[in-house]
Amino acid sequence: MSESEKYRIKVEAVAEFVPGQSDPDEDRYVFAYHITLTNTGSATAQLISRHWIITDGAGKVQEVRGLGVIGEQPLLAPGQQFTYSSGSVLETPVGTMQGSYQMVAEDGQRFDAEIPPFVLAMPRVLH
Repeated sequence: MSESEKYRIKVEAVAEFVPGQSDPDEDRYVFAYHITLTNTGSATAQLISRHWIITDGAGKVQEVRGLGVIGEQPLLAPGQQFTYSSGSVLETPVGTMQGSYQMVAEDGQRFDAEIPPFVLAMPRVLH
């Protein structure tokens, strides 16, 4: 088995606009996102930290780094999933998020789980 097959975390993201917390008149657009991590590798691994790159519709980039997610550092055995929800606030009705989770396997190997880019969009803004 190759190293890349041993250390593999699949990341899926779903985003939604939160109209009740948003105020377009104040350039405040709130989005919730739901992340599912699945350990598709053969090594148990723990999520240690995160690195997000958030880009709004005007091209303004925010980078967010921190330990864990929602106060947790989940340990995922092969085949296990971890799902959590969080949010982001933009000044534009459309943006994107992407990044990576920094993982450490039980054998001490560190690796990144890539977060593929996903779109944050207020309904009826994108066609």
